[in-house]
Amino acid sequence: MEDYVAGTAFDPYLSAALLPTESLSWEQRQFVLEHFFDAHHRTLIDPHPRYAELYSQRQEKGEAWCLNHWQPQDYSDLMAWHNLAWIDPLFWDDPEIGEWLERGRGFTLSDRQRIYSKQREIISRIIPQHRQMQETGQIEVTTTPYTHPILPLLADTNTGRIAVPQMKLPELRFQWPEDIPRHLIKAKQVYRERFGCEPRGLWPSEQSVSPAILPDVAAAGFEWLCSDEAVLGWTIDQFFHRDAAGTVQEPELLYRPYRLETPQGNLSIVFRDHRLSDLIGFSYSAMEPRRAAIDLVGQLEAIARTLKSRQSDFSDYKSVPSGTALEHPWLVTIALDGEKRGVR
Repeated sequence: MEDYVAGTAFDPYLSAALLPTESLSWEQRQFVLEHFFDAHHRTLIDPHPRYAELYSQRQEKGEAWCLNHWQPQDYSDLMAWHNLAWIDPLFWDDPEIGEWLERGRGFTLSDRQRIYSKQREIISRIIPQHRQMQETGQIEVTTTPYTHPILPLLADTNTGRIAVPQMKLPELRFQWPEDIPRHLIKAKQVYRERFGCEPRGLWPSEQSVSPAILPDVAAAGFEWLCSDEAVLGWTIDQFFHRDAAGTVQEPELLYRPYRLETPQGNLSIVFRDHRLSDLIGFSYSAMEPRRAAIDLVGQLEAIARTLKSRQSDFSDYKSVPSGTALEHPWLVTIALDGEKRGVR
C-alpha cells in the first residue's frame, strides 16, 4: 500500500489503465477486455449503466466483436469504470468521485489519471485511520508473520500429515525452524513502525498452527492468535455436528477462548466458526444487504438458543443453573482469511 501511495508500485491493470487509448496495441486491448470486468457484476457492474452496457456487449456479442467494433472511447470508459466501481461507497460523497459517477461516460486519459490520484489519496488514509481507531480503543489491529510463511511447514513439512495423513509432501523433508522467530520479530518491527505500539494478536498464515511454533509465538511477545474450527476439532478429537439450519450442536466447545501453555509463556487462542465466516465471505454478497444482516443475526440467535438449552450440561460449569438467559459469556469468532467480494 505504501508503494502504491508513493507512486512506485504498478501492476498490469494499473499500467493499462493509464495508457492513451489511441495507442493501445491489439494485445493491450485484448487484456483490457478480458480483465477489466473482473468484478462481481451484480454489485459492482450492474449498478452503473455505462459499465453494465459495456459488460453486456462483451457477454452477448463476444470479445472478437468488441475488438473489431469498439472505439477508443469505449476502452477509455471501461478502464475508468473498472477503477471507479471498486471505490467503496463510503467515499462517494467526495465531489470529484460524485461527478465521475454522475457523468458515467466520456472519460479521458486525464480523468483516468485523476481517478488514479484519488485512489492513492484514499489508500494513504488507511493506515493512519486504523492507527487512530486503535488508539481510541475502537479496534485492535493484528499482524501476520512477515512474508506470510506457513509456520508449521517451516518448522517441519511432515507436519502437514497430522491433519491430512495422505498429503503429498516434498521428497526431501524440509525443516528450518530458525526462521520462525525471524518472521515474527520482523512482523512486529513493521507493525511498530506503522502503529507506534506492540501488536498483541497474531493471525497465523492461512490459520495454520502447530505445537512446534507456539513457543516462538509466545517468546515474540504475542498474547493471542486465531485459527479455524477444524483445527480445534483435530486437536480435541471432536467433529462439530450441525443441524439442518447449520447451527453447531456442541457450541460450548467452539464458542470460547482456549489457553495454550508453552515453555515461553501462555497464549490465548480463538477458533472461528467456519460456516459463519464463509457466509460473509462468499454468500451474503449475493443477497440484499438487509436480508443478509437479518440472516447473520438469526444465526447468532440460534447459537444463543442452543447454548441456553445445553448450559446445565456444560461439564465446566456444573454449578450453573439452567435458565432462559445465558449464565456465562461466550465468544462467537467470525474471521475472514482475505476474501474479497465487493459487498455493498
